[in-house]
Amino acid sequence: MATRDRKLAAHLARRAGFGATPDELDYYESMVYEDLVDHFLDRESLDHVTDDLIYRRHPNMHAQLHHNPMHWAYRMLTTDSPLEEKISLFWHGIFATAEPKINNFGAINNQINMFRDKGLEKFDDILIELSKDPAMIVWLDNQTNHKNEINENYGREILELFSMGVGNYTEQDIKECARAFTGWTIENSEYMALMGNKDSIWPYGRIFWHFEYDENDHDGGEKTFLGETGNFNGDDIIRIICKQEATAQFVSRHLYNYFVADEVPVPQWGHVPPKDPDAINKLSQAYRETSYSIREMLRFLFNSDFFKQSRFTRIKSPAEFIVNTLRYTNEFNVIDGADNTVYQVMEESGFMGQKLTNPPSVEGWHTGEEWITSGSLVDRVNFASKYITDLSNPGVEKMVARVGKSINTKTSPTELVDKCIAILGELEVSPDTYDSLMTIAEHAHSADGDFTSAPEPIITKAFQIISSSKEFQLC
Repeated sequence: MATRDRKLAAHLARRAGFGATPDELDYYESMVYEDLVDHFLDRESLDHVTDDLIYRRHPNMHAQLHHNPMHWAYRMLTTDSPLEEKISLFWHGIFATAEPKINNFGAINNQINMFRDKGLEKFDDILIELSKDPAMIVWLDNQTNHKNEINENYGREILELFSMGVGNYTEQDIKECARAFTGWTIENSEYMALMGNKDSIWPYGRIFWHFEYDENDHDGGEKTFLGETGNFNGDDIIRIICKQEATAQFVSRHLYNYFVADEVPVPQWGHVPPKDPDAINKLSQAYRETSYSIREMLRFLFNSDFFKQSRFTRIKSPAEFIVNTLRYTNEFNVIDGADNTVYQVMEESGFMGQKLTNPPSVEGWHTGEEWITSGSLVDRVNFASKYITDLSNPGVEKMVARVGKSINTKTSPTELVDKCIAILGELEVSPDTYDSLMTIAEHAHSADGDFTSAPEPIITKAFQIISSSKEFQLC
């Protein structure tokens, strides 16, 4: 029987990362929970292979037309700092930027790296980095935002989708915000736009974009924004945005939606109250008390009762679902496991409704129940049952062997079922799923007298049923 500490550790591993293998859970279970939270939040990836070595060993990974999702998948599958990748996914869904318009794979990759490096820092620092990010500048056309010809795209979206939400600012605030961000552009923007079609994805000859502040193109006049007046630049605007209560609530609700429980889609937030207003208020207080630190907000969140009581209240995104499944199988940690196959794997994420680095709009993806359609559910079930039952995958072989070694002639069908459920991340299954598992276990037990003679078929069959269940879609 799994201990309460092990179930809680598994819950944290699903939310702060992509789940945990049985061996990882053994280690996590040995830690005091608060120390485990710190382990996820304060850990830096020390052993990660650098990008140039990955591409040298796996040239096919970088030769594909759309290599960024494949590269990112490899990082998610092999990282020893899973929250670093999880927070990158979080910001990618909010600050949604798509490759087709950018047409510069390097710029998108650099943006994702920025999310890794800055994603747990203070929210004002994150917004400043975002505002200087070349991919975002081109995505929302801020290179065409001039002091004599304002483009409001970035000014509107930083307020509506990135920080405060609809209803907390005026159209005049949008105009003043856009004025403050004039001159925030990329070097040689016209030339770089032309050369984008010749972008090289190899380590040599790559054309990178760089942020440039053009003082001559900046509107230095007086501006009135959210009730304050001054000769504001973009940094000043972000400072004003971040001290608003609406921003505290908006950021808190995003963190709750991603790390605690599914909320309604963001466009409905203006007229649908939060699922747990008290939790949002407590997170907002943490936002203010820690000077907008995302890391410290998450430290409070992961240690809270509302988090600990929220097991299996989120539907995994396609990327989470795929990475969670494949971290069990350990397939892509072997020396030749990351060429074209990992590209094909991330194509599956697109079929399930989430093509990384190509969100459907500046709103990003709608999450929660909207991840599940009749087609995407079939894709999910087929994917998981294919990989979780393949004994040629080292992780699957190890899990089956671990269950097999734990049984003896006295092991009952109920005990076997419980062991199979527990080894797949301490899952909690419905009565219907449990009954299906008991049916196959009792049949095998009555046929052979016990499970010791040939345990592998019954264990892999149990894995197939579990990975095909609706509960396996949750985290």
